[in-house]
Amino acid sequence: MQDMREEDVCGDYTKHHIQYYDGTSRKVLLCEKEVPFPEGKLIVSRTDLNGIITHCNQSFVEMSGFTEKELIGAPHYILRHPDMPATAFKDLWNTLERHEKWHGYVKNLRKDGAYYWVYATVIPNIRNGKIVSYTSVRRKPSRTKINECIPLYAQMIKEEKLNEVYNDR
Repeated sequence: MQDMREEDVCGDYTKHHIQYYDGTSRKVLLCEKEVPFPEGKLIVSRTDLNGIITHCNQSFVEMSGFTEKELIGAPHYILRHPDMPATAFKDLWNTLERHEKWHGYVKNLRKDGAYYWVYATVIPNIRNGKIVSYTSVRRKPSRTKINECIPLYAQMIKEEKLNEVYNDR
């Protein structure tokens, strides 16, 4: 996966390095700009068993700042914001592997370095008793819940750094 490029970023930024569960890593450039989730919209995507995006709707394209061509075939963790604890994604994958639906609040990174919050529901798509893919639907999150997540996620990241946890498939 490519590092973020300075010419794509929306303003002043800070540099961060993200290490992913699969051993890959990349440089991300963060600007402290939140893009509000649009009223009445749903972001929908589908991935294969490895979290590679196979489908995305127009709302996903618009909110992420990537083109559809850039998203299809990319790992879903292309949206991983460094403020998101890896343990949240570990919980997501563990839940899906039990053939259960997962819900959670996620801070996503846009291509331009800005971010947006979502309330995500991820379901395993099951055929003949086997998981064949995953579908994620994201909706506008509650600001109260986001404000509760911010210190919780910061604490989780602090604990992860002590234990070097990378489970964000």
